[in-house]
Amino acid sequence: MSGGGPKGETTVIQPGPAERTVARRAAQSRATVPHLELSVARGVPGELETALLIRASALALIEHPRANAAYRDGHFELYSRINIGLVLALQDAYLAPTLFDADQRTVPALRRDVAALHDDALGGRLVPSAFSGATFTVWNASELGIAQASLPVVPPQAALLVAGTTSVTLICDHRILYGAAAAGFLAAISGRLEEASG
Repeated sequence: MSGGGPKGETTVIQPGPAERTVARRAAQSRATVPHLELSVARGVPGELETALLIRASALALIEHPRANAAYRDGHFELYSRINIGLVLALQDAYLAPTLFDADQRTVPALRRDVAALHDDALGGRLVPSAFSGATFTVWNASELGIAQASLPVVPPQAALLVAGTTSVTLICDHRILYGAAAAGFLAAISGRLEEASG
């Protein structure tokens, strides 16, 4: 703690490992990836079930393979597996463990997977391999009562989806996912969410 001044006493806190990782990756993403951000209003406002968000995203990724891809070293890499990184907003950091082959899982199976990942994250039981292999990322910010939110794209992934209580926002790497294609992908997710909630 340093002496007083116009701001009062100053306490210096060193960030933990997870906080340093978040800071480094966010800065890297914003500095190296040209972000394109699009939002649509949700047809059924309110909290959204995470399993439904993952399922809708996974099915839409099958139809829109450029969203399940990466821009790397001047070329496009399209992936055959749909592995979704799930953002868990903990007290001191974001964690994004991977749900492998999410398109092949039912909603009940996804519910179990999401609950297990959340419990493992809170218990500090997630191992490094749990954070590898994601081809797309989702964050269900509606669970926190947030109407609309954004996060940096997770390099080298092409896109990330954030659901709020009133909107769904797609953030993508503009080098691989352009306006019309991004809008079509977002519409596919939004349509599936409305069908599941209707």
